Amino acid sequence: MRRRQRLALCLGVLALAGCAAPGVPVAEMASAPLELEGTPFFPQERYQCGPAALATVLSASGVTVAPAALVDEVFLPGRQGSLQAELIAAARRRGRVPYRLPPSQEALAAELAAGRPVLVLQNLGVSAFPRWHYAVVVGMDPARDAYVLRSGTERRRVTGRGLFLRTWSRSGNWGLVMLGPGELPAADDAGGYLRALTAVEATGGLGLAEAGYRAVLGRWPGNRLARLGLGNIALARGEPREAASHYRALLDDDPDDLVALNNLAEALGRAGRPAEALRFVERALAAAPAGHPLRPLLEQTRNDLLPAVQD
Repeated sequence: MRRRQRLALCLGVLALAGCAAPGVPVAEMASAPLELEGTPFFPQERYQCGPAALATVLSASGVTVAPAALVDEVFLPGRQGSLQAELIAAARRRGRVPYRLPPSQEALAAELAAGRPVLVLQNLGVSAFPRWHYAVVVGMDPARDAYVLRSGTERRRVTGRGLFLRTWSRSGNWGLVMLGPGELPAADDAGGYLRALTAVEATGGLGLAEAGYRAVLGRWPGNRLARLGLGNIALARGEPREAASHYRALLDDDPDDLVALNNLAEALGRAGRPAEALRFVERALAAAPAGHPLRPLLEQTRNDLLPAVQD
């Protein structure tokens, strides 16, 4: 039975390699060879491709770390491998924003052009017999219509576009880059970057998230989620007046923003101005009909403020 399975897998891989090459030719994205030759290399031993690939992109971003230091954090012995969630969490713990690329060749090429290697997940097998593998894309070779990877025990694996895209597409084109404080992705992707920042904020990386939100406002002025994030971080740090200034800025553009009204009320309450705070939350409640998903939160904020106002 094992021999038949191995044979089926080999035949499947051969069939996979024989399909027509999909995607855009590399020459359409890079007119000359592009290779990040200075990207570190950590040979990947069996089952250790996750720690090694993560160490590669972290080191390239300026975080000195060896794969051995990551094994206990990201390697799951029961699965004989690493899950994306563990890689992402380990990157956050080391002061980096793990940003998932839009699933396209163009996004991959843009990050390489910006000088950032890309951690990718590949399925080197087939759907029935998946063989998951992490590698790091470090370059593009237009003349050979190929990508250059740090992969396994090979420092420089040149993989034809068709084969690379087929193995990459089987992971949903999952790709990750490491962004430092205030460093923006190459793609015009405010939404994806903000999702990465809010996850960093939720796990306690307030300074890292704050730098990112400020960078968002520099590139996409008026972005409301970034402004809200700055207010929430100030509030979490015990700076209610700073937080209130961000919430007021949101209300200047949209006086009926229920989240901004609620958060401003909370900030004013913490600043020792409960009567003023109550006026804002009452305004929000007047605009939120029964059954509105935010109404329970608004009512709780009002209830928290009432004792201070009555005193």
